[in-house]
Amino acid sequence: MTAHTYRTSLSWSGSTGDYDSYDRGHEVTIGAAPLAVSADAAFRGDPELANPEQLLVAAASSCQLLSFLAVAALSGVEVVRYHDSAEGVMPEAERPMRLTRIVLRPRVVVRGATAERVERLLRKAHRQCYIANSLTSEVVLEPVVEVG
Repeated sequence: MTAHTYRTSLSWSGSTGDYDSYDRGHEVTIGAAPLAVSADAAFRGDPELANPEQLLVAAASSCQLLSFLAVAALSGVEVVRYHDSAEGVMPEAERPMRLTRIVLRPRVVVRGATAERVERLLRKAHRQCYIANSLTSEVVLEPVVEVG
């Protein structure tokens, strides 16, 4: 059986001499593409940079999109637009701290299918999404479907 392996690299340099002021910025490289990352601004990070929590939510959102596009194509449904406004929730009181819930809110425009059929395909894709299946966080799907 084949196993897929995913590699990234991460680099940081600086000094942790003072907790309040050390630089939380670092660089993640995926393939040839570097990405500047920092902690969430709530944890003294740079609000202009992506943070790990956002990247986790984006991974869940992206996986749902790609799973749905595959399921739709295999089912003969033409998807013409897909936009997701995803959100992750990390309660400060949660110990250990973690994202407890990720809400995916895809707005999908399709041709050649009913909204009910598309919602079934979205749920099927959700069950097949390996990122959501890998998380202990609750991943919720709240789709809006438009037939065009």
